[in-house]
Amino acid sequence: MIKPGTVAAPQHDDMSRPPAPADAPPADTAPVVFRARGLSKTYHAGDVAVPALRAVDLDIRRGEFLVLLGPSGSGKSTLLNILGGLEVASAGTLFYEDHDLTAADDEALTRYRREHVGFVFQFYNLIPSLTAWENVALVTDIVTDPMPIDEALSRVALGPRRDHFPSQLSGGEQQRVAIARAIVKRPQVLLCDEPTGALDYATGKLVLETIARINAELGTTAVVITHNAAIAGMADRVVHLGDGRIQRIDVNAHKLAPSELSW
Repeated sequence: MIKPGTVAAPQHDDMSRPPAPADAPPADTAPVVFRARGLSKTYHAGDVAVPALRAVDLDIRRGEFLVLLGPSGSGKSTLLNILGGLEVASAGTLFYEDHDLTAADDEALTRYRREHVGFVFQFYNLIPSLTAWENVALVTDIVTDPMPIDEALSRVALGPRRDHFPSQLSGGEQQRVAIARAIVKRPQVLLCDEPTGALDYATGKLVLETIARINAELGTTAVVITHNAAIAGMADRVVHLGDGRIQRIDVNAHKLAPSELSW
């Protein structure tokens, strides 16, 4: 299991402080962790072929905060799912470090997801009959070196809510439980699919603050897909997708804090 970078002390439920500077090297000099070449995905509906991703070339570096931006149908969710080992490309190659994900079988992909990737989805997928602590604890049974559960909850500012059930938590708190569940296994990669899509403006910014903090403090490579162009301001790079292709890639010389975003 590949170990992540230096782990900072938890922030003890203080969401008011900005993220600490990342220990990772600058994005343009850090090692490449994902290397995609000619990556394509085609779905079939009867005799009809539906291309969702078309010949994508992309490198993603360790510790980078990357936003995949595009409208519905642009290919961003398909790309995220392939990066996470949830789907396999139809053509092209994708390496995660020395792991060839396009040649991996189901067992290898399951091991890759378990050992290296944390997922955060638009809908929280919490088990209603379990407390926040218990929802996070579920993941610790399948990894070899999990983070202490209370530390994971503290990192998302939910220590005092550890014994509350999902029905007793706000939408933003439930999403932060989902983030704690994703990071408790110390993943090298955090993949977020529209993490603020079901949240109001103020709550969405708190969730983005949490993701930015994890990226900065743990050196976790973060990939966030969204159709909200405002979120692009907090990324190192923004990959604009359309019609299954990369339209352009923007580099942010000055990243915004989540508190500076508006939409």
